[in-house]
Formats: sequence, C-alpha cells, structure tokens
Amino acid sequence: MPVPFRICFVCTGNICRSPMAESVFRARLAEDGLDGLVEVDSAGTGGWHEGDGADPRTVAVLRAGGYENAHTARQFHASWFDHLDLVIALDSGHLRELRDLAPTVRDASKIRLLRSYGTGAAAEAGPGPVPGRTSGPDLLRDLDVPDPYYGDFAGFEECLEMIEAASDGLLAAVRAAITARSVATAPAPGHDTGRHRAQEPHQEKESA
Repeated sequence: MPVPFRICFVCTGNICRSPMAESVFRARLAEDGLDGLVEVDSAGTGGWHEGDGADPRTVAVLRAGGYENAHTARQFHASWFDHLDLVIALDSGHLRELRDLAPTVRDASKIRLLRSYGTGAAAEAGPGPVPGRTSGPDLLRDLDVPDPYYGDFAGFEECLEMIEAASDGLLAAVRAAITARSVATAPAPGHDTGRHRAQEPHQEKESA
C-alpha cells in the first residue's frame, strides 16, 4: 500500500477559508481518481474555535456549490510537519506564522500559499508554487484569499471562487508529485524480484 500524500490547509480559526479549501480539494481529488492516494485536512493557526463546526456561511456557500462538509475546527501544531507533504496557507499572514512555527528548514519548505497555484504552470514545478509569483510582501498579499468572517455572504462566495481557481493548479502539482514519487520508488528495469528466493539444494554427483 503506497504512503498517502498528505496536505493540510491552514487559515486563522479553521472555520471559514481552510475548511472551504479542504472540501473543494477533496472533491477535485475524487473527480480525478486520486482520493485514495491523498489525505486532506485543515486547521487554524489559533485555537479560538477548536471543537466548533464551520461558519454557517461557509457551510451555506459549500452546499450551494455542491460540496460536502463535515468539519470540526482544530489548531495546527508544529509536530504535524513531520507527517505532512504540503502545508497550504490561505494568506500571507498564515504563511509567516507557519514558517515561524516550522521546526526545520525542510519543514518550512513544505509551506505554500494556495493562490500560488493559480495557473497550470504549477504542475511543471511539482508541489511548489509557480516560480516568481511569491517574491516580495506586496506580491504575497496579492495572493491572499481574504478573510470573509467580518463581511457579508458575498465575501464567502468570492473566497470560494478563488479557492476553486487555485485548486486546479494545486491538483496538477499534487498529481505530478505523486507520479514522481511512484517513479522514484519503482524497481529499476530488469530488477530480478525473485533473486532472494531459496535455491534448489545442490546435488552431489554420486560415485560410480
């Protein structure tokens, strides 16, 4: 059984943007036949809403879009980095907080902004973002999925549209990463998978 590719979407309280991204991406994986190879989760940088369901407006906009949602909010912990392949931040503030939380440089390299996958070009670069899209604070803010919590329902609809657009590029990148992983772990051509089988005992020639 192959080890699943593991992704966690992270926003502030894990009741608006990250559960929305989790639901949308689960649907994309199912449509692409990758749901058995990828595990998807979400969390918040803070624990204010731990144990709560998603915001009712998030639930409503997901339902209107035909997405399933069964959610319990929780806080992201640094220990999770070890078993995750990608940690997807919903805005540049989350990106900074997660980088500060990452125990190692390798862990920090797993963190990406969701909207850095806004084009199919992400597939060319594997699970990382589109090259050159995330340099400088202004460009980082341009890639934010804005927090809709204090706004009206239209803000949640706008978030869903942004998440849907970026999810296509993320899906392409994850598909490429899974393919690369399977190639890396496949036996080399001509590999004799039976070379360790027990040999027939050697029979000594009897004397005449």
